[in-house]
Amino acid sequence: MIPPPTKKPARSPAGPPARALRTDVRVEFDEATGTALLRGPVTSLALRPVRGPLRTVLDRLAGGPLLQEELYEGLDAAERERADALLARAAHLLAHSVLTHDQRPLRRELVRLEPTARDAGHRITAVPADARVRLSRFAFCRSRDGVLVLESPLVKFRAVLTDRAARELTAALGQPGPAVRAGEVTGLSEAETLDVLGHLVGLGFAELAGPDGTFASDAEPELRQWDFHDLLFHSRVRSGRYDEAFGAVYPYRGEIAPRPAVKPAPEGPAVELFRPRRADLEARDPSLTTAVETRRSHRAFGRRALTGRELGEFLYRVQRVRVHHTPGPEDPDRDEVVSRPYPSGGSLYELELYVTVLRCEGIAPGIYHYDSYAHRLVLVNGAEEDRRSLLGVASRSVGSEVHPDVLFTVTSRFQRMAWKYRAMAYATTLRHTGVLYQTMYLVATAMALAPCGLGNGDADLSARVLGLDYLQESSVGDFLLGTPEPDAGIPQDPGREWHMVNSPEWALPDSGSRGGPRSEETSFGA
Repeated sequence: MIPPPTKKPARSPAGPPARALRTDVRVEFDEATGTALLRGPVTSLALRPVRGPLRTVLDRLAGGPLLQEELYEGLDAAERERADALLARAAHLLAHSVLTHDQRPLRRELVRLEPTARDAGHRITAVPADARVRLSRFAFCRSRDGVLVLESPLVKFRAVLTDRAARELTAALGQPGPAVRAGEVTGLSEAETLDVLGHLVGLGFAELAGPDGTFASDAEPELRQWDFHDLLFHSRVRSGRYDEAFGAVYPYRGEIAPRPAVKPAPEGPAVELFRPRRADLEARDPSLTTAVETRRSHRAFGRRALTGRELGEFLYRVQRVRVHHTPGPEDPDRDEVVSRPYPSGGSLYELELYVTVLRCEGIAPGIYHYDSYAHRLVLVNGAEEDRRSLLGVASRSVGSEVHPDVLFTVTSRFQRMAWKYRAMAYATTLRHTGVLYQTMYLVATAMALAPCGLGNGDADLSARVLGLDYLQESSVGDFLLGTPEPDAGIPQDPGREWHMVNSPEWALPDSGSRGGPRSEETSFGA
């Protein structure tokens, strides 16, 4: 009878990991030049000359994870030193592997730790068997290339959970408990469990409880004030600690048709809008400095109704299409773009405005799409109940009941950005929303109107009310507009709570009539 395979004596918990290629890296050799190309999905590295022992090391890496003594077997001290230098140059394309403690060929890879940043430093922490451990509240699992991976915005590595035991161990870490107990459901030995945990804790995927029983991501003031999704978003939309394609890489060119630069106007009754003359605006507008320094948010509005002429001028100055460029057949790879009054990355201008008219002289109440190409409003929803629903969300965002003349819903045609940009498309849309808000504020201030940008809205509600597909186009901003109250400014002596800082003489009077002061009041508010 053949005895069952026995385990090799356990290495010390959290022992040195094996080395391997990242799961998405391949090695290609050019025999003529002695060049080895480590090809990754985003970056590649050419190494030369790679012959003899160095070629052997790369061949072994391509075959799977190996401990260092196995990887360098047969190399003398000088050859090992050269191999160390080669692997150091390729560190961002290599991985650390945590293996079972079996002898080959029974040994299995449990976790492959792949760097996601060039400056990623691998760390190991000794985990006592009785220590309380759990996943960081910032750690999460997802499917990537058909394999479950563990990631965290706090960690510059990706843990590829290559073995079922590692996946079960990770699931067990969702609930705090003794380290050794976390491995009871996995079939791993105590030493193997502590080995995996040493890497996960050392890198920050998992946490040890402190003397008071708390975990760092729950107790440290800086981490407590980060929401999970906010920190993840911050880590992914700026380069530095993430390794996937980023920027204007046109990932879907040749596979998916791009969305048009101008959204086709919906069917429905249309209202032609007033078009101002530039010379008239230049003659009566306040200076840019006056508009910037007197800009403020209004949450209460005047008795006078906004006029259709004012709404037409406002939209014309804020969102109209100024120029449309369509590439010709001789240059099919260029983008179809437009120009509007505010800047937009790549001139893509994915933002749309929907106008909920509540009170406007000359325009019937309703929910309209602003056709920025033809400068007109097209009715998309005439239901009073839906107008009340949108206004109710706006009131909750402000914190009190509001009665503006117009509520603007800013939407994004997401695929207009995502067709060109990877990793930063949605973040750029939010930047554009901020730019549009400031443009709306300055134009409203120049027109002596009362603007207010909102910090929250209901994207699902607006998608339903506007008849949109949530994944194709939904709201990213909301903005109130009306006429100002007669005493809308804040007095020059606003109270002891306010302290003028940096050039108090810059406090300019509000502009009640274009080009002239309205009162002796000064704007302090947001």
